[in-house]
Amino acid sequence: MSGTAQIGVTGLAVMGRNLARNFARNGLTVAVHNRTTARTDALVEEFGGEGTFVAARTPQEFVAALERPRRLVIMVKAGDPTDAVIQEFAPLLEEGDVIIDGGNAHFQDTRRREKELRGRGIHFVGVGISGGEEGALNGPSIMPGGSAESYESLGPLLERIAARAKDGTPCTTHIGPDGAGHFVKMVHNGIEYADMQLIAEAYDLLRTVAGYSPAKIAETFRGWNTGRLDSYLIEITAEVLAHTDAATGKPFVDIVQDRAEQKGTGRWTVQIALDLGVPVSGIAEAVFARSLSGHADLREAARDLPGPSASPLGAAEAAVFADRVEQALYASKIVSYTQGFHQIRAGSEAYGWDIDLGAVAAIWRAGCIIRAAFLDRIRAAYDARPDLPGLLSDEKFAAEIGAAQDDWRTVVAEAVRQGVPTPGFAAALSYYDGLRADRLPAALTQGQRDFFGAHTYRRTDREGSFHTLWGGDRSEVAAG
Repeated sequence: MSGTAQIGVTGLAVMGRNLARNFARNGLTVAVHNRTTARTDALVEEFGGEGTFVAARTPQEFVAALERPRRLVIMVKAGDPTDAVIQEFAPLLEEGDVIIDGGNAHFQDTRRREKELRGRGIHFVGVGISGGEEGALNGPSIMPGGSAESYESLGPLLERIAARAKDGTPCTTHIGPDGAGHFVKMVHNGIEYADMQLIAEAYDLLRTVAGYSPAKIAETFRGWNTGRLDSYLIEITAEVLAHTDAATGKPFVDIVQDRAEQKGTGRWTVQIALDLGVPVSGIAEAVFARSLSGHADLREAARDLPGPSASPLGAAEAAVFADRVEQALYASKIVSYTQGFHQIRAGSEAYGWDIDLGAVAAIWRAGCIIRAAFLDRIRAAYDARPDLPGLLSDEKFAAEIGAAQDDWRTVVAEAVRQGVPTPGFAAALSYYDGLRADRLPAALTQGQRDFFGAHTYRRTDREGSFHTLWGGDRSEVAAG
């Protein structure tokens, strides 16, 4: 082979195949390889008319087909399979070549791989790709992390295949060094978990408290999608709720078991947030809500516990309540993004990535699962004030959430009164109230810690750390 392919993709399951087709459709010559050669042959036979593909049957043929610097995209399962492919191809590459991992890798694995390959003169780029199968084919949001030099080589190719925002900007940018791209993709998925949970709670309230049918709720969501809640997830929620099961004639949502699954990125977001000391309570509640849904035996055993039964409102009251739910959903959504961007900032500071939060918001405006109209406003907020402590410090977002708070509180209170679980709405509201409180009860917590463990505390009236001798005269001593 003559080394004519500008980029190569190995691992041709649905995501890898669609990504290869996307590159080819955008005028690039693409080398394709799969451990099972039948997949390679099938791709070229079925989609060869979409562009120029170079089929490779062996790793050696695949590498030989790539022009220098070689750019090799790995699209296999995260973890050990990715390491195995890297170990297979790295010895065939030369200094300056680029290995790109497009899977859902843990960012710490990406940091390890980048360091190992850097020592061999090979660039390693961890790329977060959001948009699912359709996005991979037609334009995803792409979050690459790695050296600036690697982005000079790879960036122009990613920009050709990425989704484009309404202003024509490609939804990709150099996120930062080593694992920054996969870290941002992880937080994206955490926000996605929270967003989906909040939407599910809004649905549950409209059905249980307002007494709306799934078809009526679909109509409501379509209306919301024309306003400030305009987003991909609201759009598809309306489609799901409007769908009727062909076999039973029932609403589709009624024939699906109420057990939500997860692949792990939401859990990673919460775990890393704990390590960083960042409160992502909305994301955490979304993860735990999925976990609770899966414990069918526990739920069945607790089915007869005492508590209120929901009583649907009258038509006029229901309409008013639906408007309040929209307010609660929007306010809670702002909190979810506030927590997610706080985590990205904390990760950037901890690992020295210097991530541009405005740029992150910009590349989430199209292609990805959490794409939403108000991301353009988030971008503008961080562009205007790169040091913005959080979205709720932005004047416009603060005003909106302030205007929504009365309805938000009414919705949460009504949910409690009627026994409808709303962990996402309630956690978001508690976070909001925690931020605006003059003093938190953490002062008492610190006193308890000093009592049983001599962990010390800081005073409000003078500098230093102190410890009270609790067992005797309770005198105070300076602790440092």
